[in-house]
Amino acid sequence: MARLRLGPLLRYVDWEAGSSATVWVEADRPTTAEVRCADGASGSSPTFAVAGHHYALVVVTGLTPDSTTAYEVLLGGRRVWPPEDSRFPACTITTPPPASDGAARPVRITFGSCRWAAPPTGERDTVGPDALDTLAARLAADPAAVRPDVLLLLGDQVYADETSKATRRRLARRRDLKEPPGAEVADYEEYTHLYDESWRDPEVRWLLSTVPSCMIFDDHDVVDDWNTSAAWVADARATSWWHERIVSGLASYWVYQHLGNLSPAALAADPLYAAVRAVPDGTEVLRRFAAEADLEPTRTRWSYGRVFGRVRLLMVDSRAARVLDEERRSMLDAEEARWVREAALADPGSYDHLLIGTSLPWLLPPLVHDAEEWDAALCRGEHGGTGGRWARFGERLRRRSDLEHWAAFPSSFRQLTELIRESGSGPHAPATVCVLSGDVHHAYIAEPAWPDDVPGGAPGARVLQLTCSPVHNSIPGPLRAGFRFGWSRAGRCLGRMLARHGRTGPSPIRWRKTGGPWFGNQLMTLTLHGRKAALTLVQAKAKAKGAQLETVLDRSLIADA
Repeated sequence: MARLRLGPLLRYVDWEAGSSATVWVEADRPTTAEVRCADGASGSSPTFAVAGHHYALVVVTGLTPDSTTAYEVLLGGRRVWPPEDSRFPACTITTPPPASDGAARPVRITFGSCRWAAPPTGERDTVGPDALDTLAARLAADPAAVRPDVLLLLGDQVYADETSKATRRRLARRRDLKEPPGAEVADYEEYTHLYDESWRDPEVRWLLSTVPSCMIFDDHDVVDDWNTSAAWVADARATSWWHERIVSGLASYWVYQHLGNLSPAALAADPLYAAVRAVPDGTEVLRRFAAEADLEPTRTRWSYGRVFGRVRLLMVDSRAARVLDEERRSMLDAEEARWVREAALADPGSYDHLLIGTSLPWLLPPLVHDAEEWDAALCRGEHGGTGGRWARFGERLRRRSDLEHWAAFPSSFRQLTELIRESGSGPHAPATVCVLSGDVHHAYIAEPAWPDDVPGGAPGARVLQLTCSPVHNSIPGPLRAGFRFGWSRAGRCLGRMLARHGRTGPSPIRWRKTGGPWFGNQLMTLTLHGRKAALTLVQAKAKAKGAQLETVLDRSLIADA
């Protein structure tokens, strides 16, 4: 008798016809997973096996457009979800009206990054209430509350290198934690512990069963500072544990996160998905893919796009697709960059809002930006060559201070800036172009300005950097002070000094902070309706009656239709 081990997660909902969705589950043995909806829609799929675990991504068809319907999950013909004694509302699938009817409805997109799993009930939470857990509790308690149309989880969904006490106890039962990699995750089985811990939380489990989600990795999904530089990669590959970590990290990401990002059509065309499902045990097929994806990143594209009515979303891989040779250093390899550019510029006029999801912020506090660009100049040999004293100093500083955002890849920063300008320009320009990011453990809004003489002209769209992090984590006091200083006049002055020393040249844009910084466990929500846009920021706060969400910001970004 098969049991449900993890899930269900509602992942993809079709916004073109409003009639299909995908639901991800993990069972405890081989079986057939089935989803049955109250409106008669259904879907089923046999499980596939990886490393002794059994998964299915069920494509549900026949959904009623512009409706909300409850669903249940069956394994081997037996209902396993929702539990008979569930204290939560029914898990549901909400579909939009079909795109062909031209109806405009608000699109609500909630996003954030960096989430440690909430501790077990009764255990003290050292970093404060979990914002995702608190959002779930609020929605579950109030059936009339407005739910997001989609959750964007922008990296560090799990922490392979910073495990909880409970996970460390599980690891210690398997192996000697005195041996590398110590209390960090070592293999695929240990990655499954992280997802268990994160997604079995009752509130979060219910939320993910009823609100669709899009995900992209960041460094802690593998290890802190993953792919910072060529020297970093060489040092990692010289260790005894790295090969198993990267293979297991990418394999588990493909199973637990990436598959659900894909549409049913993309799944049907995916040769790896077909290969894994075609054999009794897909472990070796997936491990070969993961190893090749690490050694030859150009063979894999983790970036993907989604459309929500008149809203276009591009989720960009800013980790695995990097080119790390100091002379050709780039955030994205040529093929990935080409895909992002073509996806952003395709079919102008077909969308009112362009969202670019990248785990790492495009626009940072100016001092931090200048420091990263200066450090990149040192590392490529602006002072004394690539093997000189300044270059060695730059590499040490880059690793110690996490100097590896878009600014640390200067040519990529300029290319992304130009793409955003082009995307937001012309007679069919969208109302907004928003870059959605996390990583830096605080939230802020930054708005760029282009010089009057920029070729092609400044964009007509409103362009914003919206950064929201963490969902459930912390930031040391000195770093808070450092980020605040980075936005200050004195910080800008210091940044200009670093830029002159590094001979980095003028930036193609200037930008200013128009909101924040805010510190705490938090989530942002964009509400997009026609050409209107509004932004809300909520923070989870501990109260006498339990954690609650407090609204910190509620701002119109574009008021006129």
